Amino acid sequence: MMTVTPQELVEHALAASTSDDCVVLVRDVTSANLRWANNTLTTNGVMTEMSVTVISFVGRATGVATASVSGAATTREGVSALVETADAAARAGTDAEDAAELVADSTSADWADAPETTDIHVYDSFAPALGDAFERAQAERRLLYGFVNHEVATTYLGSTRGLRLRHVQPTGHYGCTGKDLSLTRSAWAGGATRDFLDVDAHAVTDEVARRLAWAERKIDLPAGRYDTILPPSSVADLMIDAYWGAGARVAHEGESVYSKRGGGTRIGEQIARSGVNLFSDPGHAPIASAPFAVATASDNTESVFDNGLPLGRTDWIRDGRLEALVSTRHSAQMTGQQVAPYVDNLVLEVDGADATLEEMVASTERGLLLTCLWYIREVDPQSMLLTGLTRDGVYLVEDGEITGAVNNFRWNESPIDLLNRFTAAGRTVPSFSREWGDDYFSRTATPALRVPDFNMSSVSQGV
Repeated sequence: MMTVTPQELVEHALAASTSDDCVVLVRDVTSANLRWANNTLTTNGVMTEMSVTVISFVGRATGVATASVSGAATTREGVSALVETADAAARAGTDAEDAAELVADSTSADWADAPETTDIHVYDSFAPALGDAFERAQAERRLLYGFVNHEVATTYLGSTRGLRLRHVQPTGHYGCTGKDLSLTRSAWAGGATRDFLDVDAHAVTDEVARRLAWAERKIDLPAGRYDTILPPSSVADLMIDAYWGAGARVAHEGESVYSKRGGGTRIGEQIARSGVNLFSDPGHAPIASAPFAVATASDNTESVFDNGLPLGRTDWIRDGRLEALVSTRHSAQMTGQQVAPYVDNLVLEVDGADATLEEMVASTERGLLLTCLWYIREVDPQSMLLTGLTRDGVYLVEDGEITGAVNNFRWNESPIDLLNRFTAAGRTVPSFSREWGDDYFSRTATPALRVPDFNMSSVSQGV
């Protein structure tokens, strides 16, 4: 059977649609993964997927109705079925409140190029080093568990208004957990990458071994507020929540930490310490992301009418001042704010901060070093109070040295509040959120932060 290219699927869908306008997204994805447990590689595999989203728009005297239908499709017949369903749903639908003029007449220079792919050879350097690490762990009476995944997604966006846009997004992440033979000590290290060329399996597993060694001494501590160093990975966990909660519409309606008492938003207010900068930029290396808006459905922060809208750097917080909230063209008009579409990366920088995590530990008289947070949930959206647990290593710092591991805790904190209370920050580095990075948001760059009174609200029994 003759292979149909993604571009041909786009053109077929646009030609087959009987709606007034149509937007088509084709996403070609390949991924390769390795998984290991008990110092042994357990599985590996390569997967491929082609998904198609058809968005139909039907004009009427009162406005525009739209419907979006997605599915796995690799043939013209499969795409025709999606088009027929989307067209019928749009005709039967109600007017869309976010209706706007569709973005038009833009073509990527590489539109005609084939999808880019990955395969198991992405691990040609990583895998042999991992095998060496297994042998060393076995000899030193440690157990290693972990997972690595590399994905390359090529997106093709076409429309009846003349959009022909293409973007290639490589995404990779790695994580390794180590345990002692009694399974009473646990440590984790992980990160994000675009191509695994910068990932040293020896360095990752050596860091796990170092953290396990810290835990040879165990100290029990009660709940309370502690001077705490959050590494870049934990800061990423918290800042992603701060970003996901930054919709202009929910803020305007009084439902978030970015809402102004009495009505409106807090744009223009000082909400963090001076020198704090939180921004998204599709061109920010090495966490570059799509330079145009991609939306398969409309919600409070994305609109199908904005597909293809060019993206650039957006400062969400600049020098501690709230500059923008995530806005579609519709929500920007509703709230009187600038159009600021969602961008698929996030950077936190603190002016003048350049310390390493090790230097921050060395300057701490007594406190805690976290390695990762997990099971994070929102308690109160109006203060952005979050709760969660610590996992795989909370370490005691005394006189600038790590002297042991302490029990796990449940914590309660607001990321916006932390941006006012931290007393020291490190340099911004590419980071990886263990809670959100695997499946939802892997492109972050953050510093370590030291918080003098991080709220460990109760003791947790987890390892």
